[in-house]
Amino acid sequence: MRSTNIRYLPRLDHLRFLAALLVLAFHLYHYFFHGWQPNPEAALIGFIVEGHSGVALFFTLSGFLFMLIALQGPIRYRQFMFNRVLRIAPLFLVVFYLAITLGRDEFQATDILYVLFSNIGAPPTSDHFVTGAAWTISVEFTFYLIFPFLAAAFISQGWRYLLGVWCLLLLFKLVIHASVADPMHVFYSTLPGRLDQFLIGMAAGVLYAKYREPLARHGVFLFIGASLYCYSMLYLLARHASTFSADRHEPLWIVWASLEAVGWALLIVGYLSLPAVRGRLAEWVGAVLMHCGKISYSFYLLHASVLFLWLEHLGVWQPTAWFAINFLANLLVVLLLCIAIASLSYACIERPFLKQRGRYVVEPAGAERAAVSQDVSVKPESG
Repeated sequence: MRSTNIRYLPRLDHLRFLAALLVLAFHLYHYFFHGWQPNPEAALIGFIVEGHSGVALFFTLSGFLFMLIALQGPIRYRQFMFNRVLRIAPLFLVVFYLAITLGRDEFQATDILYVLFSNIGAPPTSDHFVTGAAWTISVEFTFYLIFPFLAAAFISQGWRYLLGVWCLLLLFKLVIHASVADPMHVFYSTLPGRLDQFLIGMAAGVLYAKYREPLARHGVFLFIGASLYCYSMLYLLARHASTFSADRHEPLWIVWASLEAVGWALLIVGYLSLPAVRGRLAEWVGAVLMHCGKISYSFYLLHASVLFLWLEHLGVWQPTAWFAINFLANLLVVLLLCIAIASLSYACIERPFLKQRGRYVVEPAGAERAAVSQDVSVKPESG
């Protein structure tokens, strides 16, 4: 997704598609095959069994990208929020209206207030699998509301500020863990449970901007190490502390969002630091991934419609007696359908509004541009 405020980084689009693909694989696995139950025996494919972690990758990417933008100069808050509304509101409102249409007979006038709170209470979007993914948009938008202030404080006060906010979040999570019946659900679906993922993404953005050249010299090792970390992290989650576990007070979940975000942040930095791959095949693959990343928002919000209709009218396709082959066969067909539907949605719903976005970064001149905090001390992106 090209921004008017920073040089385009196509590999971020690749990672957006990875996040959407993880969520698709996770939903397909449980909706078609396993019925939303813990499955420690399948921990070797923890990246699928617990593929909801793709949401954490989305959140970490948001913190990373917006911090890179904030390092360009002061943010005009009104224009920033205008851009954010243009980015997410059109498609989200379509999905929200679909949700209240599906629940037409139970609709109450107060349900409209859930437009701002699709992640808490009993929002109409949570009544149907097709619209259930919309909960993340409220978390994301709430982060947008506070991001310019967080970024300005981080730049002026340095790392101690970010550490202080993280410590406060840890305090709040300890309170949540001790106070509510289902703390895992609270950690999973609210901003207090997820803000550390945005913060860690912001920290990764600063480190990447400051150390981009030395990171590029070790990009391969960093990417391999980050991939192993993420794989191991999701293996352990599937094996010992599944999202669907009957023990809703699993202590790991107090710090899980941070551990998860560290892995994804390392993967983001590692992937951006990999050397360029040349050749026609690489260019073709890159172009496909860029397109899939561009449409990842539509892909994410609409993939459940494809899964629902496939299961409702065709059922699970089982061409062989082997689960792995059957899963991959269903995933491939559904993936292609999702890309087609998301491309149509992007063209009809998203793109007309995206063209109206403007620049919200005030570029300081010369010395001012270099004068980010002594503690943060970064070289802003050019462009």
